[in-house]
Amino acid sequence: MTTLSNDQIRQLNNYSVYVEPIGTPLFHAKNVDSSLSMIKLISSAPTDPIAASFFMRRVGMFISMQFYMMTMYDEIWDGPLEDLTFFATTEYGNKTISTYIRKEHFRETRENRSKDVQLIWEHQCYPIIQQLRAICSVSPLTLWENVFGYLLWHYYVFFDNEAIAEQAKHDWAIMQDESIWTTFTSKSFLSNYLKGKNPAHLINSPVRTTCCFSKDVPGLQKCGFCPFNS
Repeated sequence: MTTLSNDQIRQLNNYSVYVEPIGTPLFHAKNVDSSLSMIKLISSAPTDPIAASFFMRRVGMFISMQFYMMTMYDEIWDGPLEDLTFFATTEYGNKTISTYIRKEHFRETRENRSKDVQLIWEHQCYPIIQQLRAICSVSPLTLWENVFGYLLWHYYVFFDNEAIAEQAKHDWAIMQDESIWTTFTSKSFLSNYLKGKNPAHLINSPVRTTCCFSKDVPGLQKCGFCPFNS
């Protein structure tokens, strides 16, 4: 266990991740597959796949914070999926879903950072994607791309910061490592998404190959990475 600073907690909160409950938890990361109707109701998404995609964008905020904390502070959250919980809240006048995690599950990264990267991809992100795909017809590529957009911004900033750039580039390479991805899926979805380009080349461009359906959720707009211009 590590002690989070006020700056760390503030950064988590900026991405709708909270270490103190500000709402009643409704479900957790191991029972997402029985919670889609609740997600659909909260988001007002018109279909199940759109609700699933909406929710995965919210999960993507947590995952992006995992890698942010790893690169910036050498810390990650390593709790059971039952303690990765979700609750309803309101942002900018829209009902949405935020994340609550217990801060005692934060720890320092291991010397072999590949193990922590694999933990995040395989044991925190992938199980949620599998549950969503089991209950509705949604592309796995859509769900993975919903996570990657947040990462692009963080590492674009990191690469431009001399104090952290070397560590950021090291972690960025590990995050794409094919040998990590192929332990649980067919390919490195992140590497395929980036196509060998740096974050600076992809910011504010239609890097996605699928639509996240953000434009179809009441109160939201088309995302900046959308491959469809019309």
